[in-house]
Amino acid sequence: MAKKGKKQIEALKKVDRTKLYDVSEAIALAKETSTVNFDATVEVAFRLGIDVRKNDQQIRGAVVLPNGTGKTQKVLVFAKGEKAKEAEAAGADYVGEADYVGKIQQGWFDFDVVVATPDMMGEVGKLGRVLGPKGLMPNPKTGTVTFDVTKAVQDIKAGKVEYRADKAGIVHAPIGKVSFEDEKLAENFQTIFETLQKAKPAAAKGTYMKSVNMTTTMGPAVKIDASNVTVKK
Repeated sequence: MAKKGKKQIEALKKVDRTKLYDVSEAIALAKETSTVNFDATVEVAFRLGIDVRKNDQQIRGAVVLPNGTGKTQKVLVFAKGEKAKEAEAAGADYVGEADYVGKIQQGWFDFDVVVATPDMMGEVGKLGRVLGPKGLMPNPKTGTVTFDVTKAVQDIKAGKVEYRADKAGIVHAPIGKVSFEDEKLAENFQTIFETLQKAKPAAAKGTYMKSVNMTTTMGPAVKIDASNVTVKK
């Protein structure tokens, strides 16, 4: 285990690990305890009371954060004809067909998100073993397999984030950067919180939102009191 530096040790001292903070307190504390010399990402981890081994308790989807993530995503679109032109007009960084399949098979990965029209999935399917493990395979559940490439690209560029519960039932989601105003981070947090609440599987029993932690890149975790967060109807 790597040794913690003096700044990290001092940051840890500022966080009461026995306390549940409200969202505004957590944001302020997460920003205060960020010790890196770059604009760190603010991330939230939601531990959910679900059994991901069961198909009816899978949590996966995407949401557009109102204030973006602070990161510009490079988008690759697999499309042809008019849909390819639409993707280019919408601001996609790369648009193509089999040529990009070949590039990826040769080790090219200069992109963050892949979008494909349904008629291109036969070609894109050849990349399953390559894109799948990296979480880059297009999926209808996240809106990345669609004929509406204009909306898909624009949403991604506007701050769309994909979320998926891991094997432990934890969903990790970025909500912005340390440089964001507190109010913008709070709005982004509220959006992803409400999205996950509405995605609660009917089969999930007991406490659904078991714990919520906010962190910055290499920063300490700040526990959030989920019972204090109001979900808008």
